Amino acid sequence: MSAVTGPDVTRPATTAQRRRRWLGWAAAAGAGAAVLAAALAYGGGASTAALPGLPHAGAATGWGLPLARLLVDLTGIVTVGVLLAVGVLLPPGADSAVRLLSRASAAAWLWALAAVASIVLTFSDFVGIPLADSLDGAQLGSFVSQTSQGKALALQAVIAATVALGALGVQRRGGALGLLVLALTGVVLPGLSGHSSAASDHMLAVSSLVVHVVAVSLWVGGLIALGVLGTLGPASVRVAVPRFSHLALWCVVAVAASGVVNAGLRLGSVGQLPGSSYGWLVLGKVVALGSLAGFGWWHRRRTMPQLGERGGLAGFTRIAAAESVLMVATVGLAVGLSRTPTPVPRTGPAAGLTRTRELLGYSMPPAPTPWRLLVDVHIDGFLLTGAVLAGALYLTGLQVLRRRGDHWPPGRTVSWLAGVLLLVVVTSGGVGRYAPVLFSVHMAQHMVLNMAVPILLVLGAPVTLALRTLPPVSAGGPGVREALLTVLHSRAVRVLSHPLVAAAIFVGSLYGLYFSPIFPAAMANHWGHLAMQLHFLAAGCLFFWVLIGVDPGPTRPPHVARLVLMLGVMVTHAFFSVALLSANTVLAQSWFAGLQRPWGASLLDDQHLGGAIGWAFGEIPVAAVLTALVVSWVRSDAREAARLDRRADADGDADLAAHNARLAVLAARDAARDAARDAARVDGPTERRAQSSRQIGGPGTG
Repeated sequence: MSAVTGPDVTRPATTAQRRRRWLGWAAAAGAGAAVLAAALAYGGGASTAALPGLPHAGAATGWGLPLARLLVDLTGIVTVGVLLAVGVLLPPGADSAVRLLSRASAAAWLWALAAVASIVLTFSDFVGIPLADSLDGAQLGSFVSQTSQGKALALQAVIAATVALGALGVQRRGGALGLLVLALTGVVLPGLSGHSSAASDHMLAVSSLVVHVVAVSLWVGGLIALGVLGTLGPASVRVAVPRFSHLALWCVVAVAASGVVNAGLRLGSVGQLPGSSYGWLVLGKVVALGSLAGFGWWHRRRTMPQLGERGGLAGFTRIAAAESVLMVATVGLAVGLSRTPTPVPRTGPAAGLTRTRELLGYSMPPAPTPWRLLVDVHIDGFLLTGAVLAGALYLTGLQVLRRRGDHWPPGRTVSWLAGVLLLVVVTSGGVGRYAPVLFSVHMAQHMVLNMAVPILLVLGAPVTLALRTLPPVSAGGPGVREALLTVLHSRAVRVLSHPLVAAAIFVGSLYGLYFSPIFPAAMANHWGHLAMQLHFLAAGCLFFWVLIGVDPGPTRPPHVARLVLMLGVMVTHAFFSVALLSANTVLAQSWFAGLQRPWGASLLDDQHLGGAIGWAFGEIPVAAVLTALVVSWVRSDAREAARLDRRADADGDADLAAHNARLAVLAARDAARDAARDAARVDGPTERRAQSSRQIGGPGTG
C-alpha cells in the first residue's frame, strides 16, 4: 500500500483566487439555506404555531433544527468526498493528498459540532420544550442514552470526531479508505432511527434511504472534492476526474432508483405528486437531480476531453463550481422535504400499525400457496440493490470483452445470471415475505442462499472476469484491479480459504446460530435477519469457491480430497436436519408466537417441516458439486495432456526420447542380468556333475 505523501506539484493561490473561492463557498451555502427556507415555508416543515393542548418547541427550534441538519449533511458529505478523493481518486504519492486530509479533518470537526447542536435541537423538538429549556444536562443525557434517535445522533458526533482525529494521522491509502467507510456509516446513522425505521414497510424504506444517502454522499461529495482538488494543481485532477466519472454514473442510477422507491412509499400514489405540497417538493427534487445528471453528461462529453488542453482545467472548475452550488441547493431541498408532512402517515394509528405490522413491517399475509411463494413481490432493498449491481457489473465486463473480441464461456454467464435471479426470487419474492413468518419457509430460503445461489455464482467466475476486464496499473497508480489482487493474496483470504476453515464456517454456523440465543435475537431484528442472509450467502460462496471455484484463489486439494470433504460436510449437515426433526422445543418461540399467525400448522410441526426441507435439500448440492468436480477433473486432465503435447511439439519430443533412452538402459541392464542368471543355471549343474565324477574316480577307487 503506497503512502499518500509524495511528489505532486501544487500551485499557490493568489489573493484574488482565494477571495473568489470564499465567495463561491458562501454562494453555495446561501443557496442551500435559501432553498431550505423556501421548502420549509411551502411544505410546513418549520411550523411555529402551537396546537392547543400540545407542547411546542417554538420558532427557534422549528427553524434551527433544519438548518442544523443541513449543516450536518453538508459537512458530512464534504468529509466523505474528500476522503473519497484521497483513498480512490488520487494517484499514489500525491502531495495534494496531505492538504486534502487536513481539509477533511476540518470538515469533520465542523460535522461533529453541527451534530452536537443537532442533538440539542432534536431533543427540544422531541419533547416539545423551548430551546433554552432543552439545555438541561440530566434530561439531555436521558434522551441520548434511552432513545434510539438520541443514540444515533450521539454516535454520529463521535464518528465525526474520530474521523477528524484520524484524518490527521493517516499515512496510507488504506487508512483513508477505512475513514471513508467510517464516515459513510456516520452519514447514514440518523436515517436508521428516524421516521423511515418506524414506518410501515420500514425495511424497504430504510434500505432505499441508505442507498440514497450513500449514493448522494459519494456523488455530491466527490464533485465538491474535485472542485477543491482543482485549486491545488492540474496533474491530480486529470487522473481523478475520469475515475470519478465512472463512479458518478453508478451513483446517478442508484439515486434515481432509491428516490423513486422512497417517494412511492411516502406518496402512496402518483396522483399525490401534484396533489400535495410534499409531491411538489418531490417534483422539484427530481428536476434538480435531472439537472445535475445533465451537468455530468456535459462533463463527460465536453470538459473531460479538454482537461489536457490549455484552459481545460479552468473550464472544468467553473462548471464544477456552478454544479456544486446546485448540489448544495438540492441538499437543502432534501432536508426541507424530510421535514414536510407526507400524504401517507409515517407513524401512529393513522399509518395502520398493528402488533404484527410493527414486528414484520407489513401485515400478516394470507396462508401460503406455491403460487404465492412464486409470484408474490416483497422487495428487500439491500439485497435487491446488491443483486442488480452484481448483474450490471457482470454484463459491463462482458461488454468490455466483446468490444475486444475476446471469448467468454456462455455457461459462466448463464450460471452467474441464474444465481443473481435466484437471489432476487428468494429475497424479494413470496419466499422473502413468508420467511419471517414460517420457520419452514425460512429454512428453504436458508438452503437456497447457502447452497444453490453460491454454487451458481461461483461457477460464474466473476473474479476472473474482473481481472480480464479491469484496466491494469496506469499513470494514475494502482486501481481496482490491483486492489482485487491484493485482497486475493492477503493472509486473511489464505486462512479463510483453507478447506478445513471454510468447511468449519459452512457447517459450524448452522449449529452456532440455530442452537444458541443468536437465532431468536436475529429473527426479532430486521438488521439481524439481514445479517443472517448475508452470512448464509457469504459462507456458501466461500465453501464452494474452495471446492469447485473457477476463479484464482487458494491452492485447492486434489479432486478426490474435495469430494471426501463435500460428503463429510453433507453428513454433518444431515445431522443438523435430524436434530430439527426430532426436537421438541420451538426455536425462537417468542418471535413466531408473537406474530399470532391465524393459519397453518403449529409452530413445532412447522419446525419439523423445516428440518425435512433441510434434509431433502442436501441432495441438490451434492449432485451439483459431483457434476462440477467430474467436469473439472476431466478438463484438468485434458489441459495437462494438451500442455504436454505443446511441450513435445516445441522441443521435438525430448521428454519422450529421454524416457525411451532410460527405458532402453533399463532393458539392457535387465537383459544382462537375465543372461547372467541363465548362464548360472546352465553352469551350475555341469559343475556339480564334474565334482561328482571326481569324487567317484578319485584316489580310493580301483
